[in-house]
Amino acid sequence: MDRKHGALKRRHRLSRSRDFDAVYRRGKSVSTRFLVLYSFTREDGSDGEPRLGLAVSRKVGGAAERNRLKRRLRAAFDELVNAVPPGRDYVLVVRPGLAEAAESRGFPWLIERVEELFRLAVGSEA
Repeated sequence: MDRKHGALKRRHRLSRSRDFDAVYRRGKSVSTRFLVLYSFTREDGSDGEPRLGLAVSRKVGGAAERNRLKRRLRAAFDELVNAVPPGRDYVLVVRPGLAEAAESRGFPWLIERVEELFRLAVGSEA
């Protein structure tokens, strides 16, 4: 996957409301203490690269804190993208408390939390 400055390209992100709605309505979900992951197999072919959408509510913090957390979550997904099944759309929903925990425990801890969620998602499909 070609990247600009280490960030996911826009085409690898979910941004349209209807894409989020499809994942919420027809996808499956798994959750942990700080995160919920919805996953949905796209109908346009299963060989496409996985796409990620983020849902971070105002309960998590102010705009600057939410945006910082979204950047870190995209970077964590970027680290794990080769282990994520292709042809799927994902929505990662952040629960309150993640920003503080990630700040105090560091980026490697955040990667582990995201990786744990994707392992649960893959396991729930079997």
